[in-house]
Amino acid sequence: MTLPTLTTARLRLRQLVEADREAVVKVFSDPEMSRFFAADFSDPAAASAMVDRRLAYRGPAGQGHWVIERDGEVIGVAHLRPSSELPGGVAELGYYVASAYAGQGLATEAAQAVLDHGLHALGLPAVWALVHENNAASRRVAARLGFLDVGSGIHYGDLHRVLVSLAPVAGRPHHVELWVPDLAEAERSWGWLLGELGWTEFQRWPAGVSWRLGGTYVVVEASPAMSAPEHERTRPGLNHLALHVGTRAQVDDLAERAADHGWRPLFADRYPYAGGEAHYAAYLENEAGFEVELVALEGPQAAD
Repeated sequence: MTLPTLTTARLRLRQLVEADREAVVKVFSDPEMSRFFAADFSDPAAASAMVDRRLAYRGPAGQGHWVIERDGEVIGVAHLRPSSELPGGVAELGYYVASAYAGQGLATEAAQAVLDHGLHALGLPAVWALVHENNAASRRVAARLGFLDVGSGIHYGDLHRVLVSLAPVAGRPHHVELWVPDLAEAERSWGWLLGELGWTEFQRWPAGVSWRLGGTYVVVEASPAMSAPEHERTRPGLNHLALHVGTRAQVDDLAERAADHGWRPLFADRYPYAGGEAHYAAYLENEAGFEVELVALEGPQAAD
């Protein structure tokens, strides 16, 4: 698993590797670095064991552990990984900069880079952080990053603030509108599929209907202004919609049942890797010629 290198005005964050062990142990040799940990990482053996755990990480693509470099020197570590403390394996951010560099805004700069990577590059709906109740400096960093304090609890053996940063709304799809030649057929295929994925009916009028999930909705409409009687996905315009599905098993289940609801498979001879070896997806087409791609969330995802 390879992590992207993140760069800021003063820092470079790159994937932690075995060759970084000595430098990371040195960062944590200052007892001040362990002040809010249950373990004492000023003990080289404890710090080295911590490096082992980070190097052994296996998790979602794009998440993991970085070292923080300034002018080629390792000055800290950061991570974005599924939380072992919060339910649902939500993405948790951590950031640690050597005490010698405190007060220079470097922790904020590094954490901002990882947070932006999570919310924008990975498209996570939220990134969480757990900050020790008495760690005023780290709480100030989180506040500068825009984290919301949603409470407290016993985590990592002590009282921590529970903080969350939500993905921005600006730039997300508001809605998608599809003009269809047969509204009843569209309701049969799209209504079933979107309902299976958790969308609910949002609006209805004589010529159309829409379904909503969160802040986004999909409209199908038999508009009198439509200039052609059929949809052709290879012409300029909409080629297909791609929708997330929770697991590979759910993709398989939907693909198997789709034929009873007006869908036929595309690229069946290459299922489920028609989009590439790391891209688990089903491609379906309905009677009106609209294509949908159902992409499994679990496991690494390739760009569409």
